[in-house]
Amino acid sequence: MAEITAASVKDLRDRSGAGMMDCKKALTETGGDTEAAIDWLRTKGLATAAKKSGRTASEGLVGVAVSGNTGAAVEVNSETDFVAKNEQFQSFVRDVTQLALTNGQSVEALAAAPMGGGSVQDQLTANIATIGENQSLRRVATVSVEQGAVVSYVHNAAAPGLGKIGVLVALEGDGDKSKVEALGKQLAMHIAAASPLALHEERLDAALVERERAIAMEKAAESGKPADIIEKMVAGAITKFRKENTLMSQLFVMDNKTKIADVIAAAAKDAGGSIALTGYVRFQLGEGIEKAESDFAAEVAAASGVKQPEPTA
Repeated sequence: MAEITAASVKDLRDRSGAGMMDCKKALTETGGDTEAAIDWLRTKGLATAAKKSGRTASEGLVGVAVSGNTGAAVEVNSETDFVAKNEQFQSFVRDVTQLALTNGQSVEALAAAPMGGGSVQDQLTANIATIGENQSLRRVATVSVEQGAVVSYVHNAAAPGLGKIGVLVALEGDGDKSKVEALGKQLAMHIAAASPLALHEERLDAALVERERAIAMEKAAESGKPADIIEKMVAGAITKFRKENTLMSQLFVMDNKTKIADVIAAAAKDAGGSIALTGYVRFQLGEGIEKAESDFAAEVAAASGVKQPEPTA
């Protein structure tokens, strides 16, 4: 059983929105397992769904770039936000993102790409030595279209093309190019805000759907209703989950009533041609990475050789 600390209770509270005492009880019930505790809280109706995108734990920058009909997104991590504001680091991420347009098949391919007389990895190693903080090339993704537009968007940009949330949208279409691009910008802003988990329902992670089904089943079972009613309650919950987390069936954030599929259809009619959303990328800095809690005062004391006072009762 993992130790239940004040820090673990606080972390669960931050991620679930539940009260402190409920979080402590959830951790106790699940042996200190935070993920299981989140599910326990949800079955009791004490927490909302926790998306991976909310588990931001690392610093650095996300970069996006578009050239012609190709777009690339890159995430480079650092230990602190101070480095993310460093011009040398920002320049590196910007240059690497440009290289990803032609070398973005994988992190390994991008790391091996030529840069500054060596490779991207060589330059990254040099940056670590110069800046004095660990950094890593975490992930890369690209999208492209034959005809149409690839549009990029950075939410709360730290610099042009750089920020903590970067989005790419790929639209195949033969309509008015300016109108296709305008649609792409709106969709990119929607994706940044709504954080869809997949383009279509059939592309949702099966394991994630089953996790939601188990939670819905336990919640429905506690209602004491007949088995056939419970089955319908679970089916309804899963249908709702699919619609809310699939891009094409999400409600457009601009009006909160029109499905994205209908937004695209209306835009295609206005543009005088066909438009198909063929892919998207949404990178949020640090999503899915767990960050160890640290006691800053203790770290400073340790570094200076000062002994921390014993806690009093």
